[in-house]
Amino acid sequence: MKKHIFLIAFSLCAILVNAQDSTQVEKRAFTLEEAILYGLDNGYNSRIAKKDVAIALKQKWEIIAQGLPQISGDANYTNNLKQPVTLIPSEVAGGEPGTFVPVTFGTQHSVNATGTWNQLIFDGSYIVGIQSAKTLLQISENAKVKTDLEVKKAITDAYGNVLLATESVEILKKNVATVEKNLSDTQKIFENGLAEEEDAEQLEITLLNLKTNLNNSIRMQAIAYDMLKVTMGIPVEEEIVATDDLNKLSKENFNLLLLSKEINIEENIDYRIAEDQTNLSEVEVKLEKSKALPTLSAFVNYGVAGYGDEFNFFDSNQEYFTQSVLGVNLSIPIFSSGMRSAKTAQKQLAFEQAKLELEQTRNQVKLEIANARNDYQFALENFENKERNLELAERIEKKNSIKFFEGIATSFELSEAQQQLFQAQQDYLQAMLDVINTKAELETLLDTTKYPETKDN
Repeated sequence: MKKHIFLIAFSLCAILVNAQDSTQVEKRAFTLEEAILYGLDNGYNSRIAKKDVAIALKQKWEIIAQGLPQISGDANYTNNLKQPVTLIPSEVAGGEPGTFVPVTFGTQHSVNATGTWNQLIFDGSYIVGIQSAKTLLQISENAKVKTDLEVKKAITDAYGNVLLATESVEILKKNVATVEKNLSDTQKIFENGLAEEEDAEQLEITLLNLKTNLNNSIRMQAIAYDMLKVTMGIPVEEEIVATDDLNKLSKENFNLLLLSKEINIEENIDYRIAEDQTNLSEVEVKLEKSKALPTLSAFVNYGVAGYGDEFNFFDSNQEYFTQSVLGVNLSIPIFSSGMRSAKTAQKQLAFEQAKLELEQTRNQVKLEIANARNDYQFALENFENKERNLELAERIEKKNSIKFFEGIATSFELSEAQQQLFQAQQDYLQAMLDVINTKAELETLLDTTKYPETKDN
């Protein structure tokens, strides 16, 4: 009996453990490259930009379809509940002259159906409209490329901030442990009368500051993860983990060849977007000019109609009457009191303005690339400098710590060395992050990616 009870209890425990494990959601792990690929497919901005391209494709077909045959159908049923009465002279029916006879015309029920084929033969604005549709599609495609580049850079920044916060937490934990040990040792020395109480108090101040910074870094780490999840298109409730190492990642981004890379300015995405706007302005000028051209269209329709005093339109003996019309319509603009010329002049001025903005964009892109190169080169040099500074700060702090416990250095000298070390640690972390971020900025400006062509294009 005891054996059975034990087996039942053991089975229940196993079931509870398995149920608990099944409720725990495994954290998804991402390297920087994996995070970027995920964000390009699932990020909110990327998905919105992809929808914009799809909308532009449908708009393009909408404009093209306006010049293709248009067929419409029309059906109508009428029930004259009270038929209108018309008075006619009585003498028509052999009556007394000067009097009138009330009569009704038509039947109480009538039904008719008509099918119409419309065809645009010539319209200058239609031809220009097709050009504008292609330009609008090009704008949306380049906007998608621009969005993807911005998403890639944003994920790189957010991922780097996560690594920075994680490293800061780890370093601060080690610093707290070190200062706690120093404080404990100093208090024992003070209790033995070999140190001043002020020495212990100075270390306690340093420890309190470190713990405050540690708590803040832990909170910042959580915020950094939330920012990364939002940038990647992941709900903030889900758990993820960044697997790359900040030091390793910064060294992988140490690329001196990138500083000498050159591109044709016309291939920069910002220039291409400005060029698209210029092309659109030129199309709008052509559109206004095309409104002075004639428009030619044609139509043909075919219809049937039936009449009766009873609703018997589905009977086999119901008689129907057919009719068909063929027509051509020519519309010629003759005089608009200068309205068309004023609109054309406005669009021409806007086109000239767009060309000036395009030239401004060319120079702006050159300046941005030069600044990005300088920032990246400074980040590389600063990284080496901060790495050396950290090594020196660690040596100085270690020497002062030894001197302090040997009674040669004061607590203020040790505190100053510790603060210098703590600052050097944060500067080194920031320098590593700057290498990653400035490289991403320069790569974005030098990127010449084009939207992949599809059959719909």
